[in-house]
Amino acid sequence: MATDLDILESRSIYILREAFQKFRPLALLWSLGKDSNALIWLAKKAFLGRIPFPVMHLDTGLEFPEVYAFRDRYAEEWGLDLIADPCPPIEAVDPTLPPDARIAARKSLGVTEAVSRYGFKALIAGIRRDEQATRAKERVFSPRLPGNTWDFRAQPTELWDTYPAELAPNAHVRVHPLLHWTEIDIWRYLKRESVPIVPLYFARDGRRFRSLGEIGITKPIDSRATSVDDIIAELQMTRADERAGRTMDHESEDAFERLRVSGYL
Repeated sequence: MATDLDILESRSIYILREAFQKFRPLALLWSLGKDSNALIWLAKKAFLGRIPFPVMHLDTGLEFPEVYAFRDRYAEEWGLDLIADPCPPIEAVDPTLPPDARIAARKSLGVTEAVSRYGFKALIAGIRRDEQATRAKERVFSPRLPGNTWDFRAQPTELWDTYPAELAPNAHVRVHPLLHWTEIDIWRYLKRESVPIVPLYFARDGRRFRSLGEIGITKPIDSRATSVDDIIAELQMTRADERAGRTMDHESEDAFERLRVSGYL
């Protein structure tokens, strides 16, 4: 009998294959976090062990050393076609954004440049609806207008696993194979599949990262979880927000929504 993880996995693999059939060229966005590592694993399963399109890390130059070490090791070990172009500098970012949101917004500009440079028609991302309220408005195939902007009020209806693939000129679509997963689902899947993850997720000296972002705008939480089982048990007991350590989420009431509308992941 299929388990709930089997069902989640099957649906995500279906979405990945649909995207590959409908859009060329496309790429998978790899943040090196737990969700995108699960997504890499699913893509390897979907395409018989080797991902047939590029994997893109939007590099601000501000990742933790452990993240870069993980990227370099597993890009080679998993045989990934890695794109790791640097994101535009902070000076190119909208100066009206709060300071930490400006750092995060460099990735929005990085996406815009990559879509223009490589002509991508689709970008596969590892976001989930339960992660943040603005992300809950996404569709599985979520169109982005020219310039990488997102109008959540103008998204197509998706019924019975049928995903519209029409694109306006100079537009692209974001594909979200994990949209229906939860944080605990991800950790249970990582455990079942023995998927490697960045060691910063595990507690050291009573602190660990629950969500990974850039140095200076991502803070660890108090935790004694030193294994995936410990993390799952911790999540079953907590009411704290998953992105509590992401400082740009808390700078102003609309900071994250402004980031998302302008193309943030």
